[in-house]
Amino acid sequence: MAIVKVYQYPHASLREPCHAVNALGGAVETVVRDLVDTMYAFGGAVGLSAPQIGSRLRVIAMDVAAKSTRDQLRVMINPVIEVSSRNKLVREGCLSFPEYLANVKRATRLTVRYLDADGAEVTHEARDLEAIAIQHEIDHLDGVLMIDRVNSLKTDLLRRYAGAPLPAAPSDVTAPVSLPPEFHPS
Repeated sequence: MAIVKVYQYPHASLREPCHAVNALGGAVETVVRDLVDTMYAFGGAVGLSAPQIGSRLRVIAMDVAAKSTRDQLRVMINPVIEVSSRNKLVREGCLSFPEYLANVKRATRLTVRYLDADGAEVTHEARDLEAIAIQHEIDHLDGVLMIDRVNSLKTDLLRRYAGAPLPAAPSDVTAPVSLPPEFHPS
């Protein structure tokens, strides 16, 4: 079992677009194993993407059942959304923003094409929570975060817990990261 650190906002790796996987092998298998083990270590997590654990590969692990049985586990390598429905306002969370939820517009139905962990090409139709999670994780692969999808940081970014502190930039961040003034309480 390889449970690894999940990077939290504003870590610079969360803003870096990922590279396509050109060949399966040891490095990809390690990322897949780390994603799966780490995702299941967080009770209730439905997805995790490679940049959240410091990898720049286009790899996602998901299980919308959010249980340890792994019967709905999907590993998506180089996922591409081919068709999607109209958007609906939904509330989502993120392991990289553990104290926050965000209201974002997401398609509730989509078709995604990807390679599975064995390298087989898969075309999958997803609905509801699974469709929302796929979009969220693909955004991570593109360096896009849920705070980039909200209309207003003031009204659409919600604290999960009363008194949760606002995110602060750690000293080890190499790229400058700042939040708009409306994110900070007055």
